[in-house]
Amino acid sequence: MTTTGPDPIDLAVGTRIRIRRRYLKVSQDDLAAALGLTFQQIQKYERGENRVSASMLVRIAGRLETTVAALVGEDAPSGEDSAMLAALTLPGALDLLHAYANAGPKTQRALLGLAQSLLAAEED
Repeated sequence: MTTTGPDPIDLAVGTRIRIRRRYLKVSQDDLAAALGLTFQQIQKYERGENRVSASMLVRIAGRLETTVAALVGEDAPSGEDSAMLAALTLPGALDLLHAYANAGPKTQRALLGLAQSLLAAEED
């Protein structure tokens, strides 16, 4: 932790863990049980409050069917936007993205138009 909160690197790693866990529809309880931890510890990892040790990072990556490099951001596209990662952790964000990805082109356009209309109305 820094004097103003968690270290940005710990936050980014925690965010990637959370995104991957939610993408796989794995609950914090299930991940914790698989790792021999409590769900509170998983929450602390995901919030960046506790640093993930190297050995635990390897175990988490294995359970989440990904690589340590993916969780630490080494294999991410250059210029990865941390705001985008944070947005994906919002309740419903991954569900919305999944629905959009599974929709046909016409429905995708309608969903995008609806979202843009709702945002424009909110700004007024």
